[in-house]
Order: sequence, then structure tokens, then C-alpha cells
Amino acid sequence: MIMHAEREIPNNAPLIAGVELGGTKGVALVARGQTILARERVPTTNPNETLGTLSNWLRAHHAESPFAALGIATFGPVGLDRAHPDYGHITRTPKPGWTQADVRGTFTRWFDGPVGFDTDVNGAALAEGRWGAAVGSSSHIYLTIGTGIGGGLVVNGAPVHGFVHPEMGHVRVRRVPG
Repeated sequence: MIMHAEREIPNNAPLIAGVELGGTKGVALVARGQTILARERVPTTNPNETLGTLSNWLRAHHAESPFAALGIATFGPVGLDRAHPDYGHITRTPKPGWTQADVRGTFTRWFDGPVGFDTDVNGAALAEGRWGAAVGSSSHIYLTIGTGIGGGLVVNGAPVHGFVHPEMGHVRVRRVPG
């Protein structure tokens, strides 16, 4: 057993990596179980700078201690249909310079293991179902107000996708004239 942050970490727990891209910051981490072993935080500036920095940081950790899987959760809207050419990309976003940014591809150019890709809010909703307030609940919603407003929906243990992801925070509400 390794002791870290006053928790026991089983030596056989797989080393995993994660990326969370938000409107103001991006975070990459390496963890074993629920224990974060290393973390890098950078401002969300432009895709080349932000994704490049996080990707290079993770690649260096992977070369030193290979991780078993990578999870990516990003602001959006994003392409979530694996059969569509925009899968893994941020699509039409209000964030300047990020439309059509190939988020998933930036990391899969050098990492050939399993990669999970979803919205930041679905990632948070899945985490709440596994470790947080929604443990034991197979269907739940996660709402956030930060740089933007968003929501992730999990039904029967899986994030909800569809024709388009229900981008709860990317819905324009038109004013009623009056």
C-alpha cells in the first residue's frame, strides 16, 4: 500500500489520467483510485496552448508511469456521436477560437489506450454518481453555474446523448418583446 493524503491506495489500483476543460481553466491529473497523485492547471486560452500544455504534461507522466485509461470532459457543445466526423471536437461554441478544436485527437495522437470523452457536466454527473451526492442513484442530473451554465444528465447509469447532446447551458433564451 502507498499512503497519500492520509488514504491508503492499493498498489494494484490502475493508474488513470483525466482532463477537464472549462471556460476559464483546464486541468489534467493522474490518479490511482480516488487519490490524485499529480495535477496540472492552466488557463483556457486557445486550443494550441491549452491542449498542448495539458497533453505534453500527461505524455511526460505516461512515459514515466504508464496509465491504463484517459477520461476527457470538456466544455462544449461537443461532438459525441462516434460515427460523426466531429466526434471528439468542440463544435459551434461561443468561446472564441475553440470552434472545431480537436480535443480528443490531441490526446489520442500519442495515447492508444481506452479514452472516454464527454461534456464537462456529464463527467461531473458521472463522478457524482460514482463518488458523490448521487451514489446509489442510477438517474440524476448535475447542474452548474460557472463560466457558463450547464447540466449533465445520467439515466440508468449512462450519460444522456442523442441527436444532439442536451446542451442545457447552450440554449439561447429569446426575450419576449415588451
